Amino acid sequence: MPGPLRVALVAGEASGDTLGAGLIQALRRHEPAAEFFGVAGPKMRALGCEVWEPAESLAVMGLYDVLRELPRLWRLISHLRTSFIAARPDVFVGIDAPDTNLRLAKKLHRAGIPTVQYVSPQVWAWRQSRVHTIHESVDLVLCLLPFECKFYENQGVAAEFVGHPLADAIPLEVDRAAARARLELPAAGEIVALLPGSRRGEVTRLAADFARTAVWLAEHRPGIRFVAPMASEAAREIFSRALNAIAPQVEVKMSDGEAQAALIAADVALIASGTATLEAALCKRPMVVVYRTGPVTAFLLRKLNLVKSKFFAQPNLLADRRVVGEYFQEQVDPPVLGAELSMWLDDAGRRAKLEQEFVGLHVDLKRDASERAAQAILDLLQRRRLAVSS
Repeated sequence: MPGPLRVALVAGEASGDTLGAGLIQALRRHEPAAEFFGVAGPKMRALGCEVWEPAESLAVMGLYDVLRELPRLWRLISHLRTSFIAARPDVFVGIDAPDTNLRLAKKLHRAGIPTVQYVSPQVWAWRQSRVHTIHESVDLVLCLLPFECKFYENQGVAAEFVGHPLADAIPLEVDRAAARARLELPAAGEIVALLPGSRRGEVTRLAADFARTAVWLAEHRPGIRFVAPMASEAAREIFSRALNAIAPQVEVKMSDGEAQAALIAADVALIASGTATLEAALCKRPMVVVYRTGPVTAFLLRKLNLVKSKFFAQPNLLADRRVVGEYFQEQVDPPVLGAELSMWLDDAGRRAKLEQEFVGLHVDLKRDASERAAQAILDLLQRRRLAVSS
């Protein structure tokens, strides 16, 4: 009798922890005795995943930060590789964190362990040569966005579009009044959500720009209010310092987490590039998206022409056109950001049109992603077993 399904997982950051928790629950519906272990966050831990390393150990952003943290990351990857090979799981699932997970997967794949990458790296956008590493390293890529699957098909890499868990979690029709009541915000009046990112370096680079934009809006739109859901205590401390220094006269209601409620409660949002931009679209909210990286990273991205995609904001990528404003590096100018946010607040017709487009996007991505991902992994293992027995 074979033993229970044993799954090695490596999840990066809070978003990876959420995806990992959904996957664990879905796999357990098929394999109740399944065992899980690896790099995990609190949601995965609460579902019984054995934590070898915390998910935040992989939270590094930008080429410069990666170079600075490289010795520690290499030690971590080496330790995980040795430990996973010794444990011999039935399958390894890397959740996001591609710089770590693809290195791990390549070694585990060579050791005969089936490997899956859950969340495609943005190989279609930059460093497209990585597709060759992916081909050599993983048996299957689970894609959250439909155009990613098409890219892999053209490159001969096994991939499956499973939809996006956020689209499953967020209702098609959101309740702004309930969200405002939950966050103790006024039922009437304009509210702007401020989401400066989740990683320490990201928030540090954007906090002053967000604070200055809040000042600009407060000066031009008396009575406007702000809500800022914070991803961590570290993010809250950094952003609070910027607000106290730059915008002491502006009232910003901060919360621990509650990003989805804040987006639903708000009329518009100013957001750091990342998954939060998709979350805002699924909450049917207009937004302005910004991205700042370290100067060394920005220089290399431009000098080496590493970026191949026309856009970085997820709503624009999915629409293949600019539906919301996006600003990179020196383009991140508070008066410009404030003026665009004001445009959305003033133009009800344009706002309604965008919200309808976001409803269509939501329907396209709502596929019961965790269940589809679990089934794809189980199908892969079944094909492997059949191939071995034949």
